[in-house]
Amino acid sequence: MAAWPSSADELVEAQRALAEANPAPFRPEADTVVGGCFVCSLRGKRGAGRTGDPLWAAAATADTRAVAEEKAGAPYEAGLLALREGPALEAAVRALERPPDVLLVDATGRDHPRRAGLALHLGAQLDLPTVGVTHRPLLAEGTWPPDERSATTPLVLEGAVVGHWVRTRPGTRPLAVHAAWRTDPETAVELVLAAVAGHRAPEPLRRARRAAREARAAAQF
Repeated sequence: MAAWPSSADELVEAQRALAEANPAPFRPEADTVVGGCFVCSLRGKRGAGRTGDPLWAAAATADTRAVAEEKAGAPYEAGLLALREGPALEAAVRALERPPDVLLVDATGRDHPRRAGLALHLGAQLDLPTVGVTHRPLLAEGTWPPDERSATTPLVLEGAVVGHWVRTRPGTRPLAVHAAWRTDPETAVELVLAAVAGHRAPEPLRRARRAAREARAAAQF
């Protein structure tokens, strides 16, 4: 793909094109390498932030991790997160010694006003299948699943299933798991459950989150 959009109008146009794309669906295999990526900003940051805010993005697999320090491309605005964080996440993933086969992203996918959230956009940019994993949906709705591991309930947006609530650990809040680039809702759930190692969040995302926060702490802000 070309460079990330630099304005809201450009991003909206790109999102609409991505939503209509029809790439080959991804199906995991026994040896599929699952990665995760996460980005954080200054501690205690409130509101939408500003263009130029420092960002620490990290990507991780079971064997390696990489961190990129970048500047935010825009304030936060729902539905336009790619303007703020997209290039930083791409830089972190590309810095990995070996790219994963599929990437878990702390962002939405098809659960988006134009069906192309940052998790989906990042996958297209990297040419990697992606799954969105968030604490809550953006627009989709669905009831929580039963309090047992692997229980799921659909997240529905305008009559279409765009993801699932997934209970990864009993006694904790379920995760919103989103179909994104080359993944459907069922494949997204399969990948997340396979990557959970006794914690609420999938292990690749936990590793990436830890690396990003450690990089922020080392910057001594």
